[in-house]
Amino acid sequence: MERSKTGKSFGGGVSRNKFTHSYDHIISVENLLDAWQEFVKGKRKRPDVQEFGRYLMQNVLNLHHELATGAYQHGGYHHFKISDPKPRDIHKASVRDRLVHHAVYRVLYPFFDQKFISDSYSCRNGKGTHKAVSSFRKYAYQESRNHTKTVWVFKCDIKKFFASIDQKVLIKIVGQCISDKRVLTLIQNIISSFNSGIKGKGLPLGNLTSQLLVNIYMNEFDQFVKHKLKARYYIRYSDDFIILSTDYKWLVSLLLRISDFLRYELKLELHPNKVSINTLASGIDFLGWIHFPNHRVLRTSTKSLMFRRIKETKDKTETVDSYLGLLSHGNTSKLRVQIESLILPRA
Repeated sequence: MERSKTGKSFGGGVSRNKFTHSYDHIISVENLLDAWQEFVKGKRKRPDVQEFGRYLMQNVLNLHHELATGAYQHGGYHHFKISDPKPRDIHKASVRDRLVHHAVYRVLYPFFDQKFISDSYSCRNGKGTHKAVSSFRKYAYQESRNHTKTVWVFKCDIKKFFASIDQKVLIKIVGQCISDKRVLTLIQNIISSFNSGIKGKGLPLGNLTSQLLVNIYMNEFDQFVKHKLKARYYIRYSDDFIILSTDYKWLVSLLLRISDFLRYELKLELHPNKVSINTLASGIDFLGWIHFPNHRVLRTSTKSLMFRRIKETKDKTETVDSYLGLLSHGNTSKLRVQIESLILPRA
């Protein structure tokens, strides 16, 4: 939903339909147990998960009681860093808090997901990088009239994205759809449990709920781009987004409008070194691939990360098979031969 700098609403966005699930449903023992079954997948050997699971029913009943009486308060986070491939700060909540995240997520996700545009690809069922890359290729083909016209690609990402999310703005956006004050209070409890060093700012990368909340937040921008800017060929994956067009001047004219919307409505800033308008023929770096009109090749940093992970992993066959699936989406025949040579021939 677009608003002016004075706060006036223009309409649109996610405010039309209300969330109808009750707070009691979200915190029910049944939903908490279902959430546990989803949460525990792939984590059963972890000590903190085993400890919680040892007295699962009692822990769930205690958690339900706290949620039902309003006594629940989200705890702190364990902070650590990863390289994926660039350095990232991960904040991991306790098992009981992550169980609450799953209980909330599994009810909220279906409601909000159907409100998102089709070309939002991050952390959504049936989406992902492969679908985003396929859409990029399709849109480039359509806008270039079968590669007979020059296509320009306006590409941006957002500076310190997760750390810059404004919690008050986020809660206000969520509140446009959820009228149940207890549900809102629980969501606010989760959101405000974290700050990035500036009070009222940030979402933790380690939370399942963060994946949904950033899409709810950025859906405001998606709706603005589609319905106000009238961008037909627009793709967003998390904080990376592109717009394709044969009209270079129109793309240039969008920069100020996009920058103002992000700054005044969502309190976000474009990354000053990651804003560009280039021809597709010159090669567009997007989601791990360098895209050209008739082919795409893997980004050098993605190749380096891939070889490093294969070298470090114990089960090389499974990891190689996974990367071969990735490489099947581009022009990578020589690279596939190199990857396959890292494991023993299979019968």
